[in-house]
Amino acid sequence: MKPKNNSNLLIKNTVVNDPLHQLFDAVNAISVQGYDEERRVIYWNIGSQLLYGYAKEEALGEKIEDLIIPKSLSDIVINAHRDWVQHDIEIPASEITLCDKNGDDVNVFSSHVMFTNQYNKKQMYCIDINLTDIRDAQAEADFKDHMLTAVLEATPDLFFLLTENGIIIDHHATNKTDLYISPKQFIGQSMVDVLPHDIGRKFQTHINKVLKKSGVSCFEYELTMPHGIFHFEARISHLPKYKQIVAIIRDITEQHKTAEVIRQHAYFDTLTLLPNRFLALDRLSQMIIEAERDTEKTAVLFLDLDDFKKVNDSLGHEIGDKLLIESSNRLKKTIRKEDTVGRLGGDEFIILLRSLSDNGNALAVAENLLKVFREPFQIDGRELIITLSIGIAVYPENGESASDLLRNADTAMYQAKALGRNSYSFFTQEMNIVMLRRFEIEEQMHGALERNEFEVYYQPQLNVKSGTIIGAEALLRWHNPALGNITPAEFIPIAEHTGLIIPIGQYVVKQALHFLSQWQDTDQQMYTMAVNLSPRQFRDKKLLSFIKSCIKGANVKAENFELEITEGVLMTGQSYIDLALAELHQLGIKLSMDDFGTGYSSLSYLRQYAFDVLKIDKTFIDGITQNKEDRDLVKATIAMAHNLNLMVVAEGVEISEQLTILKALQCDYVQGYYFSKPIPAHQLIALSAHYKLPI
Repeated sequence: MKPKNNSNLLIKNTVVNDPLHQLFDAVNAISVQGYDEERRVIYWNIGSQLLYGYAKEEALGEKIEDLIIPKSLSDIVINAHRDWVQHDIEIPASEITLCDKNGDDVNVFSSHVMFTNQYNKKQMYCIDINLTDIRDAQAEADFKDHMLTAVLEATPDLFFLLTENGIIIDHHATNKTDLYISPKQFIGQSMVDVLPHDIGRKFQTHINKVLKKSGVSCFEYELTMPHGIFHFEARISHLPKYKQIVAIIRDITEQHKTAEVIRQHAYFDTLTLLPNRFLALDRLSQMIIEAERDTEKTAVLFLDLDDFKKVNDSLGHEIGDKLLIESSNRLKKTIRKEDTVGRLGGDEFIILLRSLSDNGNALAVAENLLKVFREPFQIDGRELIITLSIGIAVYPENGESASDLLRNADTAMYQAKALGRNSYSFFTQEMNIVMLRRFEIEEQMHGALERNEFEVYYQPQLNVKSGTIIGAEALLRWHNPALGNITPAEFIPIAEHTGLIIPIGQYVVKQALHFLSQWQDTDQQMYTMAVNLSPRQFRDKKLLSFIKSCIKGANVKAENFELEITEGVLMTGQSYIDLALAELHQLGIKLSMDDFGTGYSSLSYLRQYAFDVLKIDKTFIDGITQNKEDRDLVKATIAMAHNLNLMVVAEGVEISEQLTILKALQCDYVQGYYFSKPIPAHQLIALSAHYKLPI
C-alpha cells in the first residue's frame, strides 16, 4: 500500500545537512536515505527514487518499515535501529533484500552511518547499492563458466594455453589418451621442445605467424602415438590483450582415412590398385612438360589383353578379376620405377615411359612385355595363356597432348589386333585415317534407321540336286549420303560395339520375314529365309519375344526361318546363350552354324547344340579346285554333317568347277556370285520363279 505523505510531520528540531545532501543529490547511481530517531524519512535522493520507485515527496515523513522493509524483516530493522539509537550498537553493513514500491524484491548492499545534530537528535543515513545487476552479471559469469566447462568436456579437442614464447601454462583434454605425453611432462615446458622436432618446428612457425598478424593459423601433422599413427589439425590464435597463445588440437585421423579412401577411389583402380585413367593422364601431362623441358621423348603404350572376354565369360568374373590383378603385377615388374602402369578400364592398360632418348627404348619395353606374357598364368589351379596387343605413340612426333597421345596409342593398338594379336604397332598417320573413318561411320550410324538409309538385300540359296532356288540369306546394305556405300565389314563391328546392332538387327528380321511372306505368296513355294544373329543380339532379353512376334505378324512358319549363328556367339559360354538356342529350337526355327571351320571348337559345338544346317566358309570353297587338302576337308565336313543329320550349305561359290566338285561331294545347298550376288527384294522375286542352276 502506498504510504501517506507525512513530510509536514518532520521533527521540528531536525536540521538538514545541506553540504552532505548536495553531495548525495549529485549521485543518482547510489540510493541514500536519511531517517530520524523515529525512523521517519528526512532525506530521499534521486538514486532512492530510481531504486525503490518512491518520489521524494512520497517518501519524506514515512517510516522505513512502511516503505522498503519486507514484513518479515520489519521487527528486526526496528529493533536494530533502536539499539543503535539507544545503546550505540551499530548496524553492520550487509547484503539485504528489500522491496520497492511495487512489492518486488530489491537486492542491495546497505551501509549505515549515524549523525547527531545541534539539537542532540540522532539521524541515520542508509547508503544502498543495487546488487541486482551485479548478481545478474555474476550469475551470467557462473553460467558461462559452467557452459564453457560443459563444452570443453563435450568437445574431443585438446586445448593448450601458452605464453607468447610457447611455454605451456594450462591445458584441457577430455580424453587423456589423446595426449602425446603426461601433463607433468609438458606443463611449464615449451611446446616446441615436448613434440618431435619436425612437428615442433611447425608449431613454432605458426606461433610466429599469429604473433605478427592477427587471425588463426591452421596446419596438419602426423604423430606416432603409443597406440598407433594419428593425424591432427592444429589451430593457433593469439590473445594479445593477455599476451597468450591458444592452440586447439583436433584428431582428424578418421577424416584423413576417409579422404584417403576417396582419393583412392578418385585416382586409383579399385581392383588392381593401379592409377586410373584420370591419374594416368595427369601424370602423362607432367611427363610431356618434363620431356619438352629436357628435349626428350615420352612414350604411351596402350595395352589390351587378347581374348580376355572369352576367359571372363566362360570361366566367370572372379577368374577374370584375378587374371587382371596378376596381369597388373606382371606389368609393374616389367617397367622401371620412374615409369607408370595404369588401368583404363576393362582389360585395357596403359604404360607411360619417361625420359626416352629414342623410339628404340619403347620398342624394347614392348618386346619384353610380349615375352613376359607368353608365360602361362596360374589361376585357381587353371593354366591360362593370355597375350597382349600393344599400341605405341611417342611424344612429340605422335602428339603433343596427353589426349592426342592416348588416342593415337589406342589407334595403334587396333592395328596390332589387325596384325594377328600378340604383337605391337607404332602409330602412323595412315592409322589415324582409318580411325577417323571409323568415327565418321559411328556418327552417321546414329539416326540411319530413322533416315531409311538401310536396305535388306537377299542372296539366293540353291538346291544342288534340283537346281532351283530354295531360299535366301538376308544381308544388310547401307548407303549414306555423306559417306556413300559402307560395307557390312565396316559398319557391323561398329554397330556391335555401340549397341546399335540391336535396333538394326530387329530391322533386318522384320524386313526379311515380311519379304519371305510376300515371296512365298507370289511364287507359291515354301522358301526359307536365313538371318545372321550377332553376339550382342543374344544379350537382348527381348530377343525371343521379338522373334515370336515377328513370325506371327508375318504369318510365316517357324521352320521356314533360319538363324545363322557364328562360333563367336557360342564361345562366350554364357548360360543365356544355351537357353536362347534351346527355346529357338523348340519354336521350330532352324539353327545354322555359320563360317564353319574358321574357329577352334566347331566340332564340339555341333555336338552340344541342336543345329539343323552347317555352312562351309568361303575360304575353304575357294581352294577346292586347286588344293587337295581343302577339297578333302570339305569332303570330310559334308560327310560328317550328313552323319549328324545336318544339311550343308557351301558359301562363296563363284565358278562352275567349284559347283561340279560340290555336286560330286553331295553338298546340299550352295550360294555365291556364280548364281547371284545379293540383290534387292523385287529383283529376287523376278529371278526366283523360273530360275534354273547354270549347267
